Amino acid sequence: MTTATKWALAVGVLALAVLVAVLPRTDGAEPPGEDLGPARAAAALQPCPSGAGSRVEQLAGVEAGCLADGSTVDLGSALAGDRPTLVNVWATWCEPCREELPLLDAYAAEPGAARVLTVQVESKEADGLALLAELGVDLPGVFDGEGASGPVREALSVPRALPASYLVSPDGSVRMIRDPRLFTSVEQIRDAVEAGR
Repeated sequence: MTTATKWALAVGVLALAVLVAVLPRTDGAEPPGEDLGPARAAAALQPCPSGAGSRVEQLAGVEAGCLADGSTVDLGSALAGDRPTLVNVWATWCEPCREELPLLDAYAAEPGAARVLTVQVESKEADGLALLAELGVDLPGVFDGEGASGPVREALSVPRALPASYLVSPDGSVRMIRDPRLFTSVEQIRDAVEAGR
């Protein structure tokens, strides 16, 4: 075997190794995602609600990932029940959301408050967990994806401007809270929920 043949063979083997390394895997396995365990532990969020036997029709079959543990939550059944739920849609890039989330947390801690569920959108899940930890907000929440739309946003017809809040009544009706569009006090949250009961 000549030196040129040996070099050609070595280059060929090297090219084949590079090709195998960069080609997508065909065994059905996907590369592991980001480990959110430490971020979830630091955020220490309350568990997501679970089904109550009935369901909210507007959200039937709508699923999202629970920020607390990564499990899948069926919002149609999770938000059904005998008490109202305030659903707040937010993103990490939204400055008003950063001001509103601690108010929602304070409201949820009051006796007789409606259940509160946050929906993180259009931002990385890890970034959302870090922000909630930074703000000291431990409300239960779900992740509706990083893209411009997700199943929760589609079901609720969420506007582009955030935050957006919705009241899910015990009868299963869902309405957007338009007055005020942005909560600036716990009292405003309390009043909006009472007006929608």
